[in-house]
Amino acid sequence: MNLEQFDKISIKNLEVFAHHGVFPEENRLGQKFLVSADLYTDTRTAGITDDLTQSIHYGIVSQQITEFLQNHTYQLIEAAAEQLAQKLLLHTEHLQAVTIELKKPWAPVGLPLETVSVTITRGWHTAFLGLGSNLGDKQAYLDNAVKALAETPGCELIKVSDYLCTKPYGGVEQDDFLNACLSLRTLFTPQELLLLLHRIEQDAKRERLIHWGPRTLDLDILLYDDLIMDTEELIIPHVEMHLREFVLKPLAQIAPWKRHPILGLTVSQLLAQVSSSETENSL
Repeated sequence: MNLEQFDKISIKNLEVFAHHGVFPEENRLGQKFLVSADLYTDTRTAGITDDLTQSIHYGIVSQQITEFLQNHTYQLIEAAAEQLAQKLLLHTEHLQAVTIELKKPWAPVGLPLETVSVTITRGWHTAFLGLGSNLGDKQAYLDNAVKALAETPGCELIKVSDYLCTKPYGGVEQDDFLNACLSLRTLFTPQELLLLLHRIEQDAKRERLIHWGPRTLDLDILLYDDLIMDTEELIIPHVEMHLREFVLKPLAQIAPWKRHPILGLTVSQLLAQVSSSETENSL
């Protein structure tokens, strides 16, 4: 999510009387909050056509902000801002990202201050996932995983590749795999997405017994925007995706233009390299 690629519509200091706070009297009596929102979108078409439906109606968004904050109660303004951002992203057409600043002018801290506020930026991300299965009803396991992702709030499927039958990787003797890739719009962080994939694998009775061994379902995050991250739990881009034809071939069906953020090559170029290498090795 690169905010610089979007235009911005701003709402400044919208006054909302609502009932958020840690203390019971704040929830009971309520108080004034000030909300500012930067709405990131592409206004080019609206600017050319003068058509409001091609942009974001800031009046409607202001009403949505007001109704949401008045109809819900949170102890923390962090929670109010988080849930408000998700509400707007899920239900506002053309909205790609949003920065919310939620101010609390009368924060009960017993000290003179002008305001307390929290500011967050949230938005849609594009992730590319690899899917594989070589136990039981392979197609059903992949179908169910795709369905589970499509039905998860905060996730929207973009494209799913064909299911390809491939030879097992890693030297463990086992049945052939059924592999695929998909692209996904998501509000999840990489860590949250990883936990979701693990839950879907667990629902498929995935067991991690042998490295590169047989499994009912294998779900991997290949790419997430242009993010480069390296933690104990998660490495993005996937550490060996550029070496695996069974990943690159279905990925090239849905995103041949996507560029590896470290290697600088497109998926099509990476696939050509791997295919050429395998051809040379077979000679």
